[in-house]
Amino acid sequence: MKEMNPGEQKSGLAESEADTEMDTSPDTNPTEATASPTRNSSTLDPSDKHQCTSHQSNNTMQTEISFIPTLGDFEVIPSEIFEIILGFVSVKDISMMSMTSKIINSCVINYISSPPGNKRLFPRDFHNHELSDCTRSSILEHYGSLGLLFKRCTLLRPTKERLKYIHKILSEISCFKFNGCSDPLHCFGLQCYGVFLQTLTAGWDECECHRVYSFLCEVTNLPQKMEKVFNSKPGRFRKLELRIRTFCRGVFLNHWIDRNDSAFWLRCILNPWPMVNQARLLYLIFGPVSTLDGYVAWQNMIQHEADENSLKELAEAVKLLHYTLANESLENDVVMLLEQLTVIPQEWHLENIARFLILCESNICVSFMVNKAVNGQAMELARLVVFLALVCEKDIYCMDWAVQTMQKVCNIINSAHEKNVFLQNIENTFAQMIMDALQFVISGEHDDEETVFLYLFHLVNAQANFHKEILYLTMNYEM
Repeated sequence: MKEMNPGEQKSGLAESEADTEMDTSPDTNPTEATASPTRNSSTLDPSDKHQCTSHQSNNTMQTEISFIPTLGDFEVIPSEIFEIILGFVSVKDISMMSMTSKIINSCVINYISSPPGNKRLFPRDFHNHELSDCTRSSILEHYGSLGLLFKRCTLLRPTKERLKYIHKILSEISCFKFNGCSDPLHCFGLQCYGVFLQTLTAGWDECECHRVYSFLCEVTNLPQKMEKVFNSKPGRFRKLELRIRTFCRGVFLNHWIDRNDSAFWLRCILNPWPMVNQARLLYLIFGPVSTLDGYVAWQNMIQHEADENSLKELAEAVKLLHYTLANESLENDVVMLLEQLTVIPQEWHLENIARFLILCESNICVSFMVNKAVNGQAMELARLVVFLALVCEKDIYCMDWAVQTMQKVCNIINSAHEKNVFLQNIENTFAQMIMDALQFVISGEHDDEETVFLYLFHLVNAQANFHKEILYLTMNYEM
């Protein structure tokens, strides 16, 4: 049984003593004081009867309230048995129970820390390759429910204390640590951590979520690890790069459904750093990786043409930043970010830049090209238009998109002379690239003849289809 508060005991005693004094007052007739409850009510004044009844009712109600057991029907059950009962209750129901009283909340927290509760609540089978997709989804859903449980059972604590308590519990799971997992590439523990974090912070304002990110950076030394990578050549610390990639994606980024939530956490990761480091971090987290060992493939963009799949995630991240920004100055930051990104670790192959811009979609592509036009990079801009046409031909995109993009850039150029120079550069670039490819074919200085002929084939077709769209546009012909 719960012991009464000393204040409550004193209060109850005072009331009892007051009642006794009232009953034994000299003005009270002893016979009436000891009369049967079934006595005739005519012996009392109606107003006196009402006051007496009200006083007795209030005393009874206060006594009953003071003795209501905090644990309800569980009051008579030992704490050990109560924990056993919790073992048969769903995680969501336990989270509801934790909000009913401080006593039950304390029992739930004790259950979480107990060996049986810890074993039941935190499944750790993160490396079993034989798990079905359904089982994996069930585990992820379970950790989402755990996030709700911790959200509710720590509800009355300040944010920092909540985070410390949660970190203390979760840090016992090695796969939730930054360097804890021996095989991070084939582990979905950080995904479970991310789903847990998603549920925990649902409904929190941005200030509180910033505190969460800052706290996790503090306990993992994440900024220091990032800085170590920034101060070295790309690929120098491959294992550390992989750890940063898997941690940021698993914990902060991959599990969000709403684009604004994803953009918020991505900006938390990027904003503390200067633009050049933001670009490198963006490539580290979303760029292509080696199919052999999973490490970040820094050389893919500069040595040869990259396929579309290796650029998709990087393009999606740029679009996420672009379309969730509110003003023009921040949109210009995205263009600056692209300028830095396309020279990491060295200047990208122009075909890769063109393919990347196509995946980033029209607005970002045009903004990037207009920036080059404004800065007087006419020749590079003309070559980029040609490669846009080439990628449209290779990857079967509509060629009229490349023509319309060129037209939008032309509209930005004010001088008629500069427009003529720009268009002339495009034609010269087409001719020069075709001649270079043809010369390479004739020289025989190549190992894969089929690939060289295919490149020339695509280039000639790109020029023909590009000019065809321009003719349609000029003649106002509708297909």
